[in-house]
Amino acid sequence: MPRSPRSTRARTRSRRRGGWRRRPRARSTSRRTIHELLKREGKVETSAMDRTAILKVGDKAPDFTLTDQNGNKVTLSSFAGKKNVVLVFHPLAFTSVCAVQMPGYSKERQSFEGLDTQVLGLSVDSVPTHKAWAEHIGGVEYPLLADFWPHGEVAKKYGILRNEGYSERATFVVDKKGILRHIEVHEIGKVPDRAKLLEILKTLR
Repeated sequence: MPRSPRSTRARTRSRRRGGWRRRPRARSTSRRTIHELLKREGKVETSAMDRTAILKVGDKAPDFTLTDQNGNKVTLSSFAGKKNVVLVFHPLAFTSVCAVQMPGYSKERQSFEGLDTQVLGLSVDSVPTHKAWAEHIGGVEYPLLADFWPHGEVAKKYGILRNEGYSERATFVVDKKGILRHIEVHEIGKVPDRAKLLEILKTLR
């Protein structure tokens, strides 16, 4: 015999009042945990302060010696008293955003020279990879340094080595005294603004 609407409503009210025990809910993942998981996957951006907490503007830039795409050794401290240095960390060679970003600094070569500035590109790629990539993108008129072995050692010093094994897309401006004057961690999927960088360098005159 079918139940009357009244009987159904009564059962519904009883359920709402807690007459029936509800099955316990599965334990949910906290928002913070989800955020951390997304960070690991590169789906969300953490702040520059989170990712470069190891260094701040006004600190001495950690020194290093790395090999460029032509096999030459390049030491950061060798530019002290001579030139400002822009350290351009990029994730990996042969990737779409880097292929747009890195040749752009060659196009601004005269502007950088006029501001007594040397651009240095850095990634965890090897020397042969940098050499092949530089040729692939039509030539690069500044050193591409291989932070290959020990893997990502310089990126670690600067606090920007990701869990995935490559660096953040980041820019560090070092003045002629070897002091960090600007630190910026960019969105990894976007090309940084070179015009903004040039304006920052003008303040170092």
